[in-house]
Amino acid sequence: MRVLLLSDLAVPNGGGEVMVFTTRKELRRRGHDARIFASSARPVRSPSEADYECFGTTSRARGLVQSANPWAAATLRRVMREFRPDMVHVTMFLTQLSPLILPVIRGVPALFHAVWYRYVCPTGTKMLPTRTPCRERAGMACLRAGCVPLHDWVPLMAQHAMVRRWGDVFGAIMAVSDAVRDRLAESGVVVDDIIPAPIPVREARPPLPDVPTVLFAGRLVADKGPDVLLRAFARVRRELPAARLTMIGDGPERGRLEALRSELGLADAVEMRPHVSHEVLERAGDTAWVQAVPSVWDEPFGLVVAEAMMRGTAVVASRSGGLPGVVGDLDPYSLVPPDDEHALAASLLAFLTDRARCEGAGQAGRRAALERFAADRVIDRFIDHYARLGAVEREAAR
Repeated sequence: MRVLLLSDLAVPNGGGEVMVFTTRKELRRRGHDARIFASSARPVRSPSEADYECFGTTSRARGLVQSANPWAAATLRRVMREFRPDMVHVTMFLTQLSPLILPVIRGVPALFHAVWYRYVCPTGTKMLPTRTPCRERAGMACLRAGCVPLHDWVPLMAQHAMVRRWGDVFGAIMAVSDAVRDRLAESGVVVDDIIPAPIPVREARPPLPDVPTVLFAGRLVADKGPDVLLRAFARVRRELPAARLTMIGDGPERGRLEALRSELGLADAVEMRPHVSHEVLERAGDTAWVQAVPSVWDEPFGLVVAEAMMRGTAVVASRSGGLPGVVGDLDPYSLVPPDDEHALAASLLAFLTDRARCEGAGQAGRRAALERFAADRVIDRFIDHYARLGAVEREAAR
């Protein structure tokens, strides 16, 4: 089977892109010819994983390109002629590729896997500037709430109009979590199935080291709650001076977070490292007693949570968005209210002062990850949908 995977980006900028890479790798392992079509945009310094590239940009022109990218449509039209895919699998297409790609894939079985809220929300977060959830449909509400300025609102509304016009090219729409399904349903989008992120199976982490360490891995943006974590960790240190925190990632909040680290007197206890490869990140995870995911927005899935569970690392995550569905009932301290530094500190202390609790939660998490997120199991479900959509297309062509 020839499968064309469409993604705005082909660099590891976030969980959505990593899912695409894993999907291609697993499909190829099974003998399918899977290729990635993506833009040339590079928000992080990393080589592209794309098999085919079209124009993309991280400049100020991105506001227009994401609404109408004729270069993406033209390049994709050529790729469709040359590659002749049996299936088009779309994951992310509204920040670079634009809806102009949708008419191009008409006539070929196509599946959309929604891994965040961009399909129904111009910012992709379904969160208001006040850091509270938004439950309004995209439109004037986005302008009134101050989510987008007027000069962006006009092209973004045009983008959503094109999605509504051409969205019927998708024979099936999948969501990565219950949270994404629910947000799409609020805007009238019917989701056919919930398929989680595929997580590569790896060996369990080695025994915990002596130093009780917390790991944070993610973009340094307000949505991810790194400031909440720093304040919570300051409380942890007052009770457990031996504790350490490693923060890995880049983003616009780095300067402010470094200043907050100094203000809280944590310079000797908190290491802030830039974005690293997945292999280096996993090695850092091997030494962590607990992984913290203190997101203040409704995290669509939480790839870092599932990856931590797969390696057998205990997790403390916000009880928001798709995170509770990923974490499950691993431990009473595994979920905390979002944006609550007191609750986060209490949960981190519960793990960092109890090695057996860390080991038990980590082992339970690994069992759950192998059962629910193992890449081969997840890809099996996608292939089942490919076969069904292909059969529907063939029947319609008769």
